[in-house]
Amino acid sequence: MTETHDTTDAKLRWLEELSEQALHPASEGHVERQRERGKLLARDRLEKLLDPGSFVELDRFVRHREVEFDMRDNRPWGDAVVTGYGTVFGRKVFVFSQDFTVFGGSLSEVFAEKVCKVMDLAVKYGCPVVGINDSGGARIQEGVVSLAGYAEIFWRNVQASGVVPQISLVMGPCAGGAVYSPAMTDFVLMVEETSYMFITGPDVVKTVTGEDVSFEELGGAATHATKSGVAHFTTPDEETCLEEARYLLSFLPQNNLESAPYAAPSDPVDREDASLDTIVPDSPNKPYDIKAVIERIVDDGRLLEVHAHWADNIVCAFARLGGHAVGVVGNQPGALAGVLDIDASVKAARFVRTCDAFNIPLVTFVDVPGFLPGTAQEWGGIIRHGAKLLYAYAEATVPKLTVITRKAYGGAYDVMSSKHIRADFNVAWPTAEVAVMGPEGAVNIVFRSELAEADDPDARREELIAEYKERFANPYTAAERGYVDDVIRPRRTRPMLISALETALTKREPAPKRKHGNIPL
Repeated sequence: MTETHDTTDAKLRWLEELSEQALHPASEGHVERQRERGKLLARDRLEKLLDPGSFVELDRFVRHREVEFDMRDNRPWGDAVVTGYGTVFGRKVFVFSQDFTVFGGSLSEVFAEKVCKVMDLAVKYGCPVVGINDSGGARIQEGVVSLAGYAEIFWRNVQASGVVPQISLVMGPCAGGAVYSPAMTDFVLMVEETSYMFITGPDVVKTVTGEDVSFEELGGAATHATKSGVAHFTTPDEETCLEEARYLLSFLPQNNLESAPYAAPSDPVDREDASLDTIVPDSPNKPYDIKAVIERIVDDGRLLEVHAHWADNIVCAFARLGGHAVGVVGNQPGALAGVLDIDASVKAARFVRTCDAFNIPLVTFVDVPGFLPGTAQEWGGIIRHGAKLLYAYAEATVPKLTVITRKAYGGAYDVMSSKHIRADFNVAWPTAEVAVMGPEGAVNIVFRSELAEADDPDARREELIAEYKERFANPYTAAERGYVDDVIRPRRTRPMLISALETALTKREPAPKRKHGNIPL
């Protein structure tokens, strides 16, 4: 018996020793350099992302296969990525966190196998997957095997798309082919000054194009938040980034077969806001902030804005109405008069499709004078890109609620969740104008000949504009035909939307059998 206990004790001591090595695989020098950059360690990040004490690690004793180069005697436990699962607000999520202190976070064969395993488990059990990226790229010593590992991850990104939420946190370098995994996930979060993404680095860019550009200018968080639209969220530090990811998950369901989590509201569902009655300026050309409108309507005035610094002529955000998670889309009159251009169309189309994939109802606020004219837009493909937004709204089968606050002109009216592309409840404020185009443009086209022959063209033009406004620059012509379900006092918007939303939650939308549609990408 004594020998048996001695053997067992020795094995337990060996386990403790190996576990300690697995928890601290990197040298003190590498750890210190990571901290000097203002960056957390891989496990620290997971501890802050997940509920306290909930993390369960998988594959902590995995090691890379022996290779011919200089790594035979350097095989740390766990390799360069920490994987497992835990909870966020009590709901299960699968996670992986790349460890830059071990081989620069480079991806090896076993690294990829660990990531693939948690992705497979996430889909199998219907849970979100959160990946923390901090890697120098493919492990050169393993050659094409590491490239195969990337491709295996990419394939799983596609298979999981629209099935479980996928969130990427970029907390360091992410370059070359590695960028395509985050790019295919639902949301990308970046940290200012310490994270970057690009296909080719500054040195290659300078060699090929002659451009002299820094890491931050080429692929930093600010660049991807304002210019490329790759980053959905940016934060000033890693702790804030991890907290933002937790908040984002609170709006998302576990998978595509579930509804988003409900949170009992403290904000009264029948609350009215009298300031909405006067928030739209009397002048149709005067801007106002659509976010101020939305904040007065949603629960507690809280928005989680997506792509807040890119294509700011349209607003996309998560919020709650009566405790129900909703996706909000709104034209922003305070930027480019709220027109739809290429970037705005792409931004909103992606958001609409994400909400539809995960059963999140859509609430749309419309104040759109049309599509942005000009050769830059036409040559850049505004027809194709605008069609993406139209396609996304028409394809969406979640509850769709629409509020027309002011302008709803031309084809942009159709695109912005109109009744004709099967929105469920459409209402308008008395300030709404539903027409083919604005009064001035319409009069100049329709009455061109009459104005040319008039004794006083300017006076006649003003008369015709007044007549046009009286007839068309209001919501009642559309309401006569049922294109608008009701014209309401703005202060009543919140209770009306909550009532409509709770009615539409049981919506079932039959669709024709097909492999998939062919969105104009």
